Amino acid sequence: MLRSVLFGLFVNVFTQGRVAESLHWTGELLRLGESSGDVDASLIGHSQGNSLFLGNLVGAREHYKQALAIYDEDKHRYQADIFNHDMKTTAGAWLSHVTWMLGYPEEAARISKEKDTHARQRGHPFDYAWAMCLGSAVFDFRCEPDELSERVEIAERLGREHSMPFVWASLVPMQRGVALIRQRKFAEGATHLKAGLAVWEGIGGRLSSPYYKCSLIEAMTELGDFDGAIALVDEIIEQIERPGWEERSHYAEILRLKGWILTLKDNSDGAEKCFHASLEVAREQQAKSWELRTSTSLARLWQSQGKRKETLELLKPVYDWFTEGFDTKDLKDAKALLNSLAECCGQVHVDTKQNMRK
Repeated sequence: MLRSVLFGLFVNVFTQGRVAESLHWTGELLRLGESSGDVDASLIGHSQGNSLFLGNLVGAREHYKQALAIYDEDKHRYQADIFNHDMKTTAGAWLSHVTWMLGYPEEAARISKEKDTHARQRGHPFDYAWAMCLGSAVFDFRCEPDELSERVEIAERLGREHSMPFVWASLVPMQRGVALIRQRKFAEGATHLKAGLAVWEGIGGRLSSPYYKCSLIEAMTELGDFDGAIALVDEIIEQIERPGWEERSHYAEILRLKGWILTLKDNSDGAEKCFHASLEVAREQQAKSWELRTSTSLARLWQSQGKRKETLELLKPVYDWFTEGFDTKDLKDAKALLNSLAECCGQVHVDTKQNMRK
C-alpha cells in the first residue's frame, strides 16, 4: 500500500535525525488521507513526532489531538503489527512530551499514564516497550527518576522475553542512564547511557541524540569534565543547525546547560549570553517549562551578582504563569529562589501569592 511505502520513507529519514526533511513524507501521508479519504494515512501522518522535534510545539499538539480523535480501537490496532508502533501510543507519548514543554506538568503526566494503560492493553511487545522507554521521558522532564526507572524495568523484561535486542541493548540502557543521572549516580548513569547510544548511533540513528546527550552533558559536568561537556554541547548544536536536520525540541535546554557549565568555569559573560539565547528559543517555541528552567538558572547568576530587582522581574512573571505542577522540582526550585529574593527585597512570599490565587 502507498501509505506503508510513505511511512517507511518517513521512518528512514526521521530516525537518521533528518527531522526537517521528514516533514515532506508526513505531508505526503496527510495529503493522501485528504485526497483519497484514507483515514489510516491521516492517522499515521498526524501521530508522528517531527513537528515536536522541530520545536513547533503548538502545531504538534494539534496534530496529536487530531490523531487521538481519529483513532479507532478496532479499526487501527492492526497498525502495530505492521509498523511496530500503535498510533495511539505514539500520539499519546509525543503529546505528553509537548504538553510538558508548553508548561502543563500535571496534564503531561496524566496523558503519559493514559498512554501506558493503552499500550499495556494493546499488548504489542515492541510498542509497549517503546512506550515504557522514550515514550515515558516526561518523567525525566518532571525530574521523577523513580517513575521512569519502574517503566524501564518493564521494558527490559519485555525486550528479553520477546527477543528484542534493540530494546534491551539500546532503549533500556539509554533511559536507565537518564534515570540514574537524575538520581545523581553520574558515573553509573553515563556508562549505561553511552552503551545505549553506541548501539543507536551504530545503526545510523541520530534522532533524540540531543535529548539523551543533555543528560550525558550533565553527568560529565558533575564529574568534572567541563571541557568535554562543552565539546559535546557544541557537537549537538552542530547537529541541530545542520540544514534538513534541525531537531530543536531540546535546543533551549542545551543552551541552558552550556550556560550552567560556563558559570562553573567562572565565565559569567559567556554564561549570560547562553541563558539569553536559551530564553529566546524557549519563548519562540512557547515552551514555558524550558523558559522557567532557564530563567531560574539566569536568576541564580544574577542573584550572585547582587541583581535582586532584575532577578525578581525576570523570574516572577514566568513562575506566576503556571497553574499546575507546583510539586515538581522546577517549580519548587523557582519558588524557593523567589522567596529568598522576596525576603531580601521585603516583598510578599510566593507561597502567600499562590494561596491568594487559589
